[in-house]
Amino acid sequence: MTGPPPAQPLPQGRTPRWSKDAAKYLLDDEDAVIATRRHWAVLLEPTAKALPLLAAGGWLLVLDPQNRVSSSLGLLVLVSVLVYWGLRVGEWYMRHFIVSRRRVLLTSGVIVRTVTLLPLRRVTDLTWKETFLGQILGYGTFRFESAGQQHALSEITYLPDADALYKQVSRLLFSSDLVAPANTGDDEGNPELPPRRPPPGQPGPRDTEPFTRPPSPP
Repeated sequence: MTGPPPAQPLPQGRTPRWSKDAAKYLLDDEDAVIATRRHWAVLLEPTAKALPLLAAGGWLLVLDPQNRVSSSLGLLVLVSVLVYWGLRVGEWYMRHFIVSRRRVLLTSGVIVRTVTLLPLRRVTDLTWKETFLGQILGYGTFRFESAGQQHALSEITYLPDADALYKQVSRLLFSSDLVAPANTGDDEGNPELPPRRPPPGQPGPRDTEPFTRPPSPP
């Protein structure tokens, strides 16, 4: 089986936004093999919600310029909708899906940054799902399972080129470059200690003999 794909080289010129997160949250000897933000289709829902409110706010603003109540209400609606939509665009721009040879990271947040990670050695199953609209626009959903436990990275939606990403992540999961199998070590990823041996000259542990009931008196 071939090894994992090489780390993506940084393009010349302008540094991509994800490289800042990779440099900040990855270790010095850890490279980003996959790094992308979610598909732009994630903005379809907030845009669909914002457009009618923008139209209503604009209509109130120009309905009667001499009426301060309607004009102020229309301006308030416009500003609120623009702030709402701007936050959604900022969240889409700042959220990155990063995969190294050791773990999966999801960075998010505009004002408060949040980093969620999952070690690759703990992933027991990976599911890739594409809806009908996802097949048309080119995005899908990843679902990570880790020993039946729920975690923040259980489901990542709107991933672009999900078929190619699925193959790349699968190579990482089933590559021989992983340090240890997922079922070895403790919960923190540390290797299990070998069994303790007795000092020289002392007998080791022995199995106990079965208890024999004494014969009953006649």
